Amino acid sequence: MEAHETSPIRSTAAEDVGAGRDRWQRRYDAARKRDADFTTLSGSTVEPVYGPGPGETRPGFERIGWPGEFPFTRGLYATGYRGRSWTIRQFAGFGNAKQTNERYQMILRSGGGGLSVAFDMPTLMGRDSDDTQSLGEVGHCGVAIDSALDMDVLFSDIPLADVTTSMTISGPAVPVFCMYLVAAERQGIDIASLNGTLQTDIFKEYIAQKEWLFPPEPHLRLIGDLMEYCVEHIPDYKPLSVSGYHIREAGSTAAQELAFTLADGFGYVELGMSRGLDVDQFAPGLSFFFDAHIDFFEEIAKFRAARRIWARWMRDVYGARTERAQWLRFHTQTAGVSLTAQQPDNNIVRTAVEALSAVLGGTNSLHTNALDEVLALPSQRAAEIALRTQLVIMEETGVGNVADPLGGSWYVEALTDEIEAEAEAIFTRIRDMGTDGSITSGLLRGIEDGWFMSEIAEAAFTYQRAVEKGDKKIVGVNVHTNTVEEPLEILRVSHEVEREQNRILGERRAGRDQAAVDAALARMVEVARTEDNMVPAMLDAARAEATLGEICDALRAEWGSYREPPRF
Repeated sequence: MEAHETSPIRSTAAEDVGAGRDRWQRRYDAARKRDADFTTLSGSTVEPVYGPGPGETRPGFERIGWPGEFPFTRGLYATGYRGRSWTIRQFAGFGNAKQTNERYQMILRSGGGGLSVAFDMPTLMGRDSDDTQSLGEVGHCGVAIDSALDMDVLFSDIPLADVTTSMTISGPAVPVFCMYLVAAERQGIDIASLNGTLQTDIFKEYIAQKEWLFPPEPHLRLIGDLMEYCVEHIPDYKPLSVSGYHIREAGSTAAQELAFTLADGFGYVELGMSRGLDVDQFAPGLSFFFDAHIDFFEEIAKFRAARRIWARWMRDVYGARTERAQWLRFHTQTAGVSLTAQQPDNNIVRTAVEALSAVLGGTNSLHTNALDEVLALPSQRAAEIALRTQLVIMEETGVGNVADPLGGSWYVEALTDEIEAEAEAIFTRIRDMGTDGSITSGLLRGIEDGWFMSEIAEAAFTYQRAVEKGDKKIVGVNVHTNTVEEPLEILRVSHEVEREQNRILGERRAGRDQAAVDAALARMVEVARTEDNMVPAMLDAARAEATLGEICDALRAEWGSYREPPRF
């Protein structure tokens, strides 16, 4: 059987089910568990997992299995959340580095377990704050980062060796990562000890978010260099977070989000293998980022199907032998697109439901959106409510007491199979679009032809038409519109932030060794013309305080820019 085919459902013998439970039990007994009360609110003992009993059979159970066993439908760990709860990783960034640092300190004091950096639009596009195209955008949708000194301020009094840090940026991901490494060096940290995630997913930029700098090939070259560098120098850091979130926010269906995202992931696996990297060594450095939308059970099924598909393809197509290389580890963010400006307090409920679906689907980390994000960046009060939403789920509901508590549900298992089958059909379509049968070739052709954009646009149109006809109901928008709500006080980023950021940037340029900057940038371009790894040269440019815009402009001059093809 080829891995892109859905496994046939067959009966599993009673002795096989029993042997599987025995294997799970041995793993569970050997694993570390949290010191917690694993009982119901009324005091009843809760088993760590539920499944067929001794002597029972269950058709197709080998595709459901036990937690911690291939194909990992029920989760990566035998203990579920009894071993370790998901990481609370709140996405934050606004204004300048100092303001965002203060928000991070609040998140960590309030129970956050990791940081997730949101960058402003100029940074996402590889431009400095004083670039003419940055006017009016500095600090508005995230934090402004112009150089390594901004990274110093961003993580001031936050020991980077002790906190996992995720950075949501793709086009200029590699130079921004170099600035992060420089900030760690300046804290006296051995960069080999760093842990966290860099998004770096350029495929999804061409497919959905549209924040690219260069044509696809130079971006893939940089990504390959980053993968090699992390394997060799920063083994615990995940240099690629393959993102379905932005695909879903652009209007895709759940199955499209899953299929396009995993296809992107397969493309990066093929990239690593083309560099001669060992799949068992670099694949654990890939992680994923999914959307948790409002259809509760569909989202749970999507997460379960994702683990199963990834494990099977990694083993059967790409030859991964170790479990860690077959694992699909993912972060989840609740659906920003589901939030409404009308009756915004309803967004608290939506976010809680979406967060619960992510937890029941086995997410490894989670961000919960704030109620006011549809209007502006989150206020501190709204950000705290979002954080507390996770803490209530974690501490009060008991959903972490049992691994995959919905496993075996007829509805959930049927939905999981259905989404898996839809995804496999899309993989076949992507492969057929290519010239050599690889996923990468199909991805590049689909981007060039505008196929992905067209598929997402069609799905978004179909959904919007259903909302406008009233077939899909949204409380406060097309049903139950009466309200007694009062206007929200929202966070507004002053234009003074931009003026101050530009003033500081000017002072930094005047105070640095310009000859060293020029030499480092020239050396970086020289390396770009070879097949050598670009990360060391880019690190030297960051150490010299070359700005993000200077680094990216030097590479734009060398590689050119990219304009997507029109599609009507």
